[in-house]
Amino acid sequence: MDSKKKKCVNTLKVNEGIEPPPSINEELLKKPLKRKDIHPAEYYVEGIFGGNRSILSQAITLVESSLKTHQKLAQKIIECCLKKAGNSVRIGITGVPGVGKSTFIEAFGKQLTQTGHKVAVLAIDPSSQRSKGSILGDKTRMMKLSADPNAYIRPSPSAGSLGGVARKTRGTIILCEAAGFDVIIIETVGVGQSETAVHSMVDFFLLLMLAGAGDELQGIKRGIMEMADAIVINKADGDNLLKAEQAKSQYESALHLFPPKTSSWSPKVVLCSSIYQTGISQIWDMINEYINVVKTNGYFWENRKRQSLQSMDDTLHEYLLESFFSNPSIENKYQQLQKKVMNSELSPYKAARQLFDLYLHILSTSKTIGD
Repeated sequence: MDSKKKKCVNTLKVNEGIEPPPSINEELLKKPLKRKDIHPAEYYVEGIFGGNRSILSQAITLVESSLKTHQKLAQKIIECCLKKAGNSVRIGITGVPGVGKSTFIEAFGKQLTQTGHKVAVLAIDPSSQRSKGSILGDKTRMMKLSADPNAYIRPSPSAGSLGGVARKTRGTIILCEAAGFDVIIIETVGVGQSETAVHSMVDFFLLLMLAGAGDELQGIKRGIMEMADAIVINKADGDNLLKAEQAKSQYESALHLFPPKTSSWSPKVVLCSSIYQTGISQIWDMINEYINVVKTNGYFWENRKRQSLQSMDDTLHEYLLESFFSNPSIENKYQQLQKKVMNSELSPYKAARQLFDLYLHILSTSKTIGD
């Protein structure tokens, strides 16, 4: 037997590739970055009152900004715009993913603009809990409405807030109303179970549902049905029409199980097809009927007052959290206690108490709490 091992010859030949192009354009790096100038509050207010959409968008960006200088400027703008706000119908629209919210809003919005209304759509886009980023693709899903001169679409990241509603949505509503939009539509992320935030800032809360998607009465398990002023079964067309009619009867029966609303309004169930434009105008007629009822009995104005108080409470809560976690001593102590809690060396409740006591001590020893 030959003791010499045969030498293996690799028949695979890899050709050398070309050098990849640089991922960064060196020429662009040489050019100075153009930053948008920040103007006085009067500049934005005048532009908003004049219907300038570019300036409106800039003002909303300030409202959404987390920079303190931007927040102070945004507060001034909102205060100036309050005198021209409050004259719109605020509609919240939610529903399970895939129900066709964007398609419905486009059909509904076009129906309104064709009858002389100015529509602003605040489309809340879900933010990633990991990266905090969002797609903001609602304009691409509503191409016809976004090109309508009487419509304005503003996609905003939800920033991980409860119910999928961006923290600054209330301020954005005021700016849009001051710009002359008489119908404000808020589209939520469609998580289905935690939409209380949008309910606390709208006049009419609309729940979009599907028939034939399995477990038609799944909404009964959720408190969201109690908040709904109307249930709209979308995609009621073609082979799905019979299933939609059956689901309508089921929802109508289910709504009778809930206690009467303080608004004296009995929620309705309607069918529509966003693609075939059927039932869209009837939905606006129903909303108008609701507004007439609640304005006549005074509920409309009482609800607006409660929403303003809710906005104050939410903003105060936000300021307190910001003040708490922005303190360096709190931040250091928080990191120390985190490790102890994770290692089961300290209970979460005692750790929270220690942080709160430290915060109270800082406030008591500080000469000024803040402006």
